[in-house]
Amino acid sequence: METFVVDPRQTTPEELAEGMRQAQTLFKLGQTMPYTPEYDALVKDLFGKNLGSGVRVMPGLTGVCFDRVKIGDNALIMNNCLLMSRGGITIEENVMIAANVQLISNNHDLYDRQLLICKPVRICRNAWIGAGATILPGVTVGENAVVAAGAIVTKDVAPNTIVGGNPAKFIKNIEPKNE
Repeated sequence: METFVVDPRQTTPEELAEGMRQAQTLFKLGQTMPYTPEYDALVKDLFGKNLGSGVRVMPGLTGVCFDRVKIGDNALIMNNCLLMSRGGITIEENVMIAANVQLISNNHDLYDRQLLICKPVRICRNAWIGAGATILPGVTVGENAVVAAGAIVTKDVAPNTIVGGNPAKFIKNIEPKNE
């Protein structure tokens, strides 16, 4: 897992300008009617080339560093999602993220609180993140995994498992569907 430190006191003018552009685009997005071409264009402007096809992002999105977020095809991000993306966030194809989820890829240093300690977050294919869950820096949620509503995920989640609680713990395996 790639860990790196960012010192916001050393932000370049270009980085500052891009952050301001994203903040203004995010504000416009919050004032635009969903399910319209204008809304879709703002989502595309916010995520740029890192946005897959068939992605749906519902209103209330908040966060920073949207250029560090990659979203795969047919992902669904429901209302009021927080993406703290300085460390990078990858949301693979067919992921479902319920309302009020927080994906957090950075935290403050304990000694110099201006410094950000960044670790990427990855949500693998077909995962489902339940309402109000929080995924903390450096966590990978495995393929087909389910994170229960309200869970606080501090460690990787194995593929084909369900986790829940604070901190999130293994609940059970997801067995293959009998056809």
